[in-house]
Amino acid sequence: MSANAVIPRQASASNAASNNVAASKEATTKKDGDWKGFVAGVFSGITKLTVGHPFDTIKVRLQTSTHDQFKGPMDALMQTLRKEGVNGMYKGATPPLLGWMCMDSLMLGSLTLYRRLLNENIYQPYLRNSSSEAPTSDSQRLPSFGHGIAGTGAGWTVSFIAAPVEHIKARLQVQYQADKSKRQYAGPVDCAKKIYSRHGVRGLYHGLLATMIFRTSFFFWWSTYDIFTRSFQQNTSMSTPAINFWAGGLSAQIFWLFSYPSDVVKQRIMTDPLDSGRKFPRWRDAAVAVYRESGWKGYWRGFAPCALRAFPANACALVAFEGVMRTLNKAE
Repeated sequence: MSANAVIPRQASASNAASNNVAASKEATTKKDGDWKGFVAGVFSGITKLTVGHPFDTIKVRLQTSTHDQFKGPMDALMQTLRKEGVNGMYKGATPPLLGWMCMDSLMLGSLTLYRRLLNENIYQPYLRNSSSEAPTSDSQRLPSFGHGIAGTGAGWTVSFIAAPVEHIKARLQVQYQADKSKRQYAGPVDCAKKIYSRHGVRGLYHGLLATMIFRTSFFFWWSTYDIFTRSFQQNTSMSTPAINFWAGGLSAQIFWLFSYPSDVVKQRIMTDPLDSGRKFPRWRDAAVAVYRESGWKGYWRGFAPCALRAFPANACALVAFEGVMRTLNKAE
């Protein structure tokens, strides 16, 4: 009787050890795969820049101009094309091309990493301690709220690359002179050199806090991306790329609805003079100035081109990102 009682315990111990080894191997595999998010993010950045930069140029010009200069998005578009041609739509595109490659690599790579860390170290331990039921494939997924937290963390992380890139881009985009010789900056490198020579690294990182405030809203982007993805998977017969496209585009629209006013304030700060003519020493000063000039409408000036850009640019970018991730996973 006692011998028979020992056998199940031994088998149980053997199974537990086997499960621990399997779990350890799975965890190691997941950790080893963290690099994929950084690689796939490069392709997302290239796609996003190609599709979205013309919309971004119009958005920034509307955000930083007076009502006398442009009557609206179409007027800004037509004036830009008439005076500067198609090249004017891609003005300041070089820093964001390199920047988006680096930014999306860091943002999506860190997002992938933070998702795994949150799931393995917080959500799964909590689930094991609070439920006696066997875990299912769905319960092992990080909940949408966790995706939002990971998104905010990724937003703060990428801000340290995004701030100088967006700062230089913004200053180039508000140079309206068709004659290149009359412009303050000849290009992104010249802009970076002049800012650094006069103001040092702090000058390049002008607007870092505003960038981090803006990217805190990544919570809404990545939480809703997960919500839309799950909903489409459960309720439609769409292909995986189609799900990535629609979930990416719709979640980006929600992100901009929450974040756009802070983006307007960020652009004001980044195009503010760095010398003695500086108007906004604090984030609050820029936010108040926008309201004094135009009321609540001022926080939404330029939203139309932004909304038009957000869907196709981010939808295509996430199709590229998820597609590369699937390819890398299959290659293992």
